[in-house]
Amino acid sequence: MAQEPGATDSPEGRTAKAPHTSTELSDLATLKALAQPRRQRMLQHLTVHGPATSATLARALGLNTGATSYHLRELARYGFVEERTEATGRGRERWWHAVPGDRRFPPRSRQSPEMRLVMDELNHHAYAADLELFEQLQLQAPAQPQMGAGGDPWADAFPYSRGSIRLTLPELRAFFEEYIALLNRYKRPEGDTPPDARTVLTRFLAFPAPDAALPSHPEPHNRTESDPS
Repeated sequence: MAQEPGATDSPEGRTAKAPHTSTELSDLATLKALAQPRRQRMLQHLTVHGPATSATLARALGLNTGATSYHLRELARYGFVEERTEATGRGRERWWHAVPGDRRFPPRSRQSPEMRLVMDELNHHAYAADLELFEQLQLQAPAQPQMGAGGDPWADAFPYSRGSIRLTLPELRAFFEEYIALLNRYKRPEGDTPPDARTVLTRFLAFPAPDAALPSHPEPHNRTESDPS
């Protein structure tokens, strides 16, 4: 499983694309820090909306600034966010941004019982938050008129796919690495990003079908349903 809090390069931008590397999060304290629900919400907000202060995060998420400041420091302690000090008309403010990276979790076979509990908690909150955000955005994007009539073209930006394929375990691992490579192929420094681009959240989930509950009429293998929108 890969987890990527930062979806873009650093705000300062980079002139060359760094080689892709991944980091495994195997330290229990690090996983516990990430599994905290408020920190996950803050990290998602920074990923979607960009750098923010503890005050702006508090207002956006309905928290107090003391709580957001504490959680930001904890996220920074484990390398998930970084602080930038910027001079503004109101003096020097502490701004935070999500640190991008391909962060992997140990496979379940290598997780201790305590780590499994932490990972189950982390995934429970992450999946619930993803589903809630997806449904919320769909409700906020009602039927729009034609683009030429002033409609919002991003109202159709909900591609969706369900499929099933027959794979060996090594093939599944290779499939996942190709997916990560595809994501990295479309990343670019902030300075090279077109002005009409938006942050797009991507999620990947794959799991083996249960052997004991096969349907009475098996569906053809390698089936794919999709809405390319």
